[in-house]
Amino acid sequence: MEETAYAKVNLALHVRAREPDGYHRIETLFAFCEHGDRLSVAAGDGLSLALAGPFAAALAGEEDNLVMRAARALRERSGTARGAALALEKNLPVASGIGGGSADAAAALRLLNRWWGIGAAEVELIDIAASLGADVPACVRSSTLRGEGRGDLLSESTIVIAGTPILLVNPGVPVSTAAVFRTWDGVDRGPLGSVLADSRNDLEPPALTLVPKIDAVLARLTAAPGASLVRMSGSGATCFALFSDTAARDAAGGAIAAEHPDWWLLPSRLR
Repeated sequence: MEETAYAKVNLALHVRAREPDGYHRIETLFAFCEHGDRLSVAAGDGLSLALAGPFAAALAGEEDNLVMRAARALRERSGTARGAALALEKNLPVASGIGGGSADAAAALRLLNRWWGIGAAEVELIDIAASLGADVPACVRSSTLRGEGRGDLLSESTIVIAGTPILLVNPGVPVSTAAVFRTWDGVDRGPLGSVLADSRNDLEPPALTLVPKIDAVLARLTAAPGASLVRMSGSGATCFALFSDTAARDAAGGAIAAEHPDWWLLPSRLR
């Protein structure tokens, strides 16, 4: 069996407050691409995880990554004693603002729920996901959602964007989410409304302070013909542009790849 760990984008991310426990209260609009990492499972004794793909090396030293934590949490919750030999094809860059680790954990929950025949409802998987990270519950659903609190209080979004062509671009620089939040200036710039064009990502300024190269990515995407919305996702450094059609997206991707062969690109569509 296989499962896609869909790449997450924050179409908007408003930081409303820094809480006493060090976490931040946010309002965000999650969306998910059709592409991402790939997780597969086969019979095995105990739990194991093999890594492959262009970004596998970045996870090689992690003995307790989110996929394994998700697998153990589901097994403990369900009471099953079955094992699983998991294999992760890591196609998404690590620490890049598109939920790679969270999406991988969510994919593990969905995949092992089927593989082990547990039959847990989505709400049960989301409850487990909440213990693994703020973005994991949204990644379990992998559909357009509004997130509040730490991003884990989810509600349906009225924005219809499924099928929209999107181009993700990362300058090849990992970014610490914790460092970006620490650099946020603490100013509440207002709530997230219903008009996407009037929203923003409050983490862009602090991320630009830490990684100035993000500005070049945003500028290049903004200059692309047919780009309708350009923004950084999450805490960066991945940025995205929405396009009116796939031809414009692919033309932009081809031009950017030729100009910046060291940048990572992913052309996709929103689910």
